[in-house]
Amino acid sequence: MRILIIDEMHLSIVPMLEAKGHAVTYSPKITRAEILDQVGDYEGLIIRSKTPMDRELLEKAVNLKFIGRAGAGLDQIDLEYLVNRGIKLFHAAKGNRDAVAEHAVGMLLALFNNIKKADSEVRKGIWDREGNRGHELMGKTVGIMGYGNMGKAFAKRLQGFGVEIYAYDKYKMNYADDLVHEVIWAKVKAESEILSIHVPLTTETRNFLTLEELESFANPIWLINTARGEVISFKTLNEALDRGILLGAVLDVLENEKFARFSEEQKAEFEKLAQRENVLFTPHVAGWTYESYVKINKVLVKKISKAFS
Repeated sequence: MRILIIDEMHLSIVPMLEAKGHAVTYSPKITRAEILDQVGDYEGLIIRSKTPMDRELLEKAVNLKFIGRAGAGLDQIDLEYLVNRGIKLFHAAKGNRDAVAEHAVGMLLALFNNIKKADSEVRKGIWDREGNRGHELMGKTVGIMGYGNMGKAFAKRLQGFGVEIYAYDKYKMNYADDLVHEVIWAKVKAESEILSIHVPLTTETRNFLTLEELESFANPIWLINTARGEVISFKTLNEALDRGILLGAVLDVLENEKFARFSEEQKAEFEKLAQRENVLFTPHVAGWTYESYVKINKVLVKKISKAFS
């Protein structure tokens, strides 16, 4: 097949696909206008998140047989249209699930042990042991919202820490194992001291964690979000932190990740959030490791080959 790659990928993707007999055009700098002009010539598209796979673009892709998403999120893809056209969709959550899981644990431990604050102080000649007394993960109850590739990998990384794990997934059943208890959402809210989000962005999950939802948790919680920032707004985070509903948060994703496009409210709320010592940020890099960069390619090529063998 003729395959067009429109985003930056680890270059191993090209020889991997060519070895399977495909003709590959690697165009990471291609513009949307150029994609619209050229996409009709290709049977396959491999993407990250540069441009939405909306109806305007997909209608131009008259020969398209598949889209390969180098990552996990599918929120910029018109899934209904793909189904109607019979276009296959492959994503590579298995390629970066280990990276996401390790990052989530690392951020949580950094928050619990004041790593950022303590490091900054020591560099300035401040030796404040009491002010940097930390929390132990052992003995805590962890709630996982979404038990797919990422949620399960996160639970696996928590083995050895002596935690109790409750997992909720609206669309799965009978997934309890040696790692987790399978529970309803109410049980997660009743027991959790830490909540880790591992759900895709959908109409159901967008702004799901409202202040009212967080108020219904039995305990104050630490929040981990390595999934999608739109699940909880800056304003809700600030209000929950102000009221002690949230004890702290680690955020690899934000409700708006384009700083230049913040609304006035978002700008004010983010500035307030950024002043908090009990909030840690990373720039959507939880799944962005050197290893996952290659693993994603392997997962996509394997799926494409299996589907079209």
